[in-house]
Amino acid sequence: MPRGRLNLSGKLLLLTIPLVMIAEVLIYVPSIANFSVNRLNDRIAAANTAALVLDAAPAGMVPDSLARSILQSIGARAVAIKTGQQRRLLAVADMPPAVVRDIDMRTMNVWEAIVDSFSMMLERGDGVIRIIGPAPQGEQFIEVVVDEAPLRKAMYRFSSNVLLLSFGFAIATAGLIYLALHFLFVRPMRRMTANLIAFHENPESADRAMVPSNRGDEIGMAERELADMQHDLVSMLHQKSHLAALGLAVSKINHDLRNLLASSQLLSDQLASVPDPRVQRFAPKLLRSLERAIAFCQSTLSYGKVQEARPERRMVAVEPIINEVRESAGIATDPDIVWSNAIERGLVVDVDPDQLFRVLLNLVRNAFQALEGQPHADIAPKQIRIAGRREGAVAVLEISDTGPGIPEQARAHLFEAFQGSSRDGGTGLGLAIAAELIRAHGGQIDLVEGTIGATFRIVIPDRTIPLHQLRQERSRA
Repeated sequence: MPRGRLNLSGKLLLLTIPLVMIAEVLIYVPSIANFSVNRLNDRIAAANTAALVLDAAPAGMVPDSLARSILQSIGARAVAIKTGQQRRLLAVADMPPAVVRDIDMRTMNVWEAIVDSFSMMLERGDGVIRIIGPAPQGEQFIEVVVDEAPLRKAMYRFSSNVLLLSFGFAIATAGLIYLALHFLFVRPMRRMTANLIAFHENPESADRAMVPSNRGDEIGMAERELADMQHDLVSMLHQKSHLAALGLAVSKINHDLRNLLASSQLLSDQLASVPDPRVQRFAPKLLRSLERAIAFCQSTLSYGKVQEARPERRMVAVEPIINEVRESAGIATDPDIVWSNAIERGLVVDVDPDQLFRVLLNLVRNAFQALEGQPHADIAPKQIRIAGRREGAVAVLEISDTGPGIPEQARAHLFEAFQGSSRDGGTGLGLAIAAELIRAHGGQIDLVEGTIGATFRIVIPDRTIPLHQLRQERSRA
């Protein structure tokens, strides 16, 4: 912790003590008011008892000494009672000084009790107060005059006892609350903070990730989410490191491979001038393959960039691209694999032809590799089927095979690089690149569930052409 700053435990302790003291004050205020009201009610009850004794005696038959003794026993200076319109002084010890306050117990509410109790405690001097309360035997009320000082002293004693008791309770309660919050919240927070500091020092180490506890509350949830986030970050950093290493390796290979392909292209140009019919038949395809290989070599590192190059879209026929994909994947030379072409006749798609070729080649090559390792069976022949149709302004292509399908653990990250491969030694780049190219066209690629083997569906919508552009194209046509 920086110097001069409290840690979380210190702040928690400083916050707990005043909150407990505030709670004690809130308890003390009604308690002292209740104590004062009970004392005044005791005086009224004692005065009522004395009034019964004094009123039962014949007039003038109670000696002054006995009246003083009765008043001294109840702690009063005088007792009076009112019946109808007549007020009678039942007993008086000495002529009391002027009354400083009248307290009517018949109409007193909670707020008045609190104000009167604190006013009595804060005053100085030895004044007297008159307490008015209900009288026995149908009289209107009874009045008792008492000294204020004894009541104030009793309230001070009660306050001191409450203060000492509250102070002890405050210390014990604050300590228990502090320990409870420390073990429930502060220690887990310290543990998470220490883990974050350690993970920050080496974020690529999976050993530095949080080990969540078995708590079911919000802190346990935070620990589990933090652990998941750290594991995801470690995996992402490993993937980024893998991509960086791959990019460096590919950039080295790219330099030499591009030169070799350029030399092969020169030889192919010379080969195209040979008059042999078979050479003339295959030379254009060879030249086209070399040109595409050189173009791929130039854009090999494009996956490491933010995005692929923008597609140059136009309406192209799908069937020639499908035939070229079959020849490039080497399926035409494999007699064990049945190629099924179910493309709708004359189907055209609004795409970049080179990018569509790359997408289809990746999917067909994955299907071909999945079928290569499968044993031959007469019941379920090895088959790769490609179908295409148009649904209004949307073109739909489906590439399916009768292979083992995609494992369940690979489906969650199927279109992510280095994570979606279901084949030993595979990188998963083919599906990741295919998905990125299809998204660049505003389309979508998905794995179709519930089919034999694996079936991928590609949906590519046509571009929205402004009306004035369409009119210009028609006028030029």
